[in-house]
Amino acid sequence: MKKVLVTGGSGFIGTNLVDGLLREGATVLNLDQSKPLKEEHLASWKGVDILDYENLERAIVDFDPEVIVHLAAVTDLDGTTDEYYKSNIVGTQNIIEIAKKVKSLKRVLYTSSMYVCQPGYIPKNYDDYKPHTVYGESKVKGELMVKAIKDPAYSWVIIRPSSIWGPWFSVPYIIFFDVVYQGRYFDMGNTCTKTYGYVENTVYQILKLIDADNVHGKTFYLGDDPAIQISQWANEISMEMGKGKVKKMPFFVIRMAALCGDVLSKLGIKFPITSFRLNNMMTNNILPLKDLYTLIGPPPVSQLEGVKKTIGWLVAHKGYQLKQR
Repeated sequence: MKKVLVTGGSGFIGTNLVDGLLREGATVLNLDQSKPLKEEHLASWKGVDILDYENLERAIVDFDPEVIVHLAAVTDLDGTTDEYYKSNIVGTQNIIEIAKKVKSLKRVLYTSSMYVCQPGYIPKNYDDYKPHTVYGESKVKGELMVKAIKDPAYSWVIIRPSSIWGPWFSVPYIIFFDVVYQGRYFDMGNTCTKTYGYVENTVYQILKLIDADNVHGKTFYLGDDPAIQISQWANEISMEMGKGKVKKMPFFVIRMAALCGDVLSKLGIKFPITSFRLNNMMTNNILPLKDLYTLIGPPPVSQLEGVKKTIGWLVAHKGYQLKQR
């Protein structure tokens, strides 16, 4: 079975990917400066910073993987400088340089982001960029570095995860489940439709791309089809939690709450809704998945199954208490 190196394997997607690889019988090495979220992953983990070139090179070359899945990144939207997102830029360059020295390497999956284009903007092609945050700009720079690789001995693929959710997730998408659980989500009748991805399906898509033929130099969005209408999804989650349908609220009330959230955020106080989040909730963002689905087919887990599994994880790990249905 394959030897697979995962950078950032202690994060949300990484934890699920390491699980999937181990189930497939792969030999896995997770390089991450943070410890794994699951104790059973400790045997596959080595604490290495993606920016520590010397130790990173030693760990990768010694392991001599056939496949690298490069997930390690700063993924929040809080930063305002390249320095804040140094891991996304310099970290990617480090992997590119070290990959030249790995004798057994056959494929690298470089992880980018849907935020190489702002929500609502559907790119004309995979070289069409329109980021709206410094985070997105850092991911564009990473993609351009990968596309500039000259005559690699291995094949590479760029993956752009959509809004991924499911067990082991954290901010921002766990907040959505928390708000529904606490009865603080309100249907304002104005919400959008977006491409989301249940994490087990995302892992399935990554595993398929590891083995797929004729994908060198290509880019793929990762996500589930069809896209999700957010209020309908909130209702589905609320019903599965035994809380009934979500309540409705006039849009102007939500808008006022978002403005309050803007003020509180400037004071360093977290609030469930801000104008930025509200605008995201109102902006359709349906990503092009046709190339992926044509290549590997539909994913195995339905949206409802994903909701049930995620709620089960929240009960087991986050203390959710559900009413008997």
